[in-house]
Amino acid sequence: MANLIDFIGRIFISALFLLSAYNKILSIDGTIGWIEGFGIPGFLLFPTIALEIILPLFIIVGYKARLSAGILATFCIATAFIFHYDFVDQMQTIAFLKNIGLAGGFLIIVANGTKDWSISREKKYVRL
Repeated sequence: MANLIDFIGRIFISALFLLSAYNKILSIDGTIGWIEGFGIPGFLLFPTIALEIILPLFIIVGYKARLSAGILATFCIATAFIFHYDFVDQMQTIAFLKNIGLAGGFLIIVANGTKDWSISREKKYVRL
């Protein structure tokens, strides 16, 4: 049961990034304009989309999940402080806290790793 819960949790925490990357791809010009409004170069959108696709997939399948989760935790904290630091706007406050909460979830993966349902799990051999 713990393996199933761990796997479902990895899917849930990763789904947000996969959907976010999909939305960024569908509106590249608008997203580039939005991030440039914060002083971030627009070309950084392309590595961001790659990060939002590759690392969540690694977490779901359990390949280098601790490293991927650590990178995504850092990404969440950075984006919270860069894009959602306007606490006058309640929606930005909620987005800020969402990113901090996601970073916390990723740090739990960093600390505990994944259960048996992962590619990187250690094989248990029985010596006969």
